[in-house]
Amino acid sequence: MNTAEIRAQLVMAQQQGRMLEVYNFNDDNDFNVGYVIAIDPLFVLMKSIDWDGKVSSLIAIRLTSIHKVRAFTDYLKTVAIKGAVARKNHYYDLWGTERFLKQHHYENKSLLKTMLTQAQSMDEAVVVGTRKYKAQDEFEGFVHQLTAQKLTLHYYNEHDLSSEWEYDILLAQIDYLRAFGTQSATTKAVMRSVFDD
Repeated sequence: MNTAEIRAQLVMAQQQGRMLEVYNFNDDNDFNVGYVIAIDPLFVLMKSIDWDGKVSSLIAIRLTSIHKVRAFTDYLKTVAIKGAVARKNHYYDLWGTERFLKQHHYENKSLLKTMLTQAQSMDEAVVVGTRKYKAQDEFEGFVHQLTAQKLTLHYYNEHDLSSEWEYDILLAQIDYLRAFGTQSATTKAVMRSVFDD
């Protein structure tokens, strides 16, 4: 699929409120599932759904990193059924993501910068995937500084908690950004517990 076809599929899914599989990793065994919230010239913002059918976070994915989009698959049908069970038993949206989306609008905004700015101002942890490490490594931490071109992230390494680490990431190198969900909450807990930031 080319970028125009992918964008068209994303727009259609947003209009129809349809769940999608979005393939932005090198390996087709790894992909994101969710609902399209907004699209800008560079990113698509999705409400991410985990394999148990629960809302896991918001994720912004760089459009040029997406090589395939799928709908109406057996996997999505399974996730939707699990999601219905999660809704019925009141664990579908543990992090209040849907409430958050009602209070914060993303249309006609730079999705990446808006999410980073919100995370910084709300003291929320983020998960950053970069082009360089493409699904091999993610950086989980807090936005320390944000400029028009660069993000300075304070993050932790789960194999070396001797100190809080700092990493400068060019915004142009960010492949995806997760926030306001499970990984954000666990990252915040680890960093506050270990580093008392």
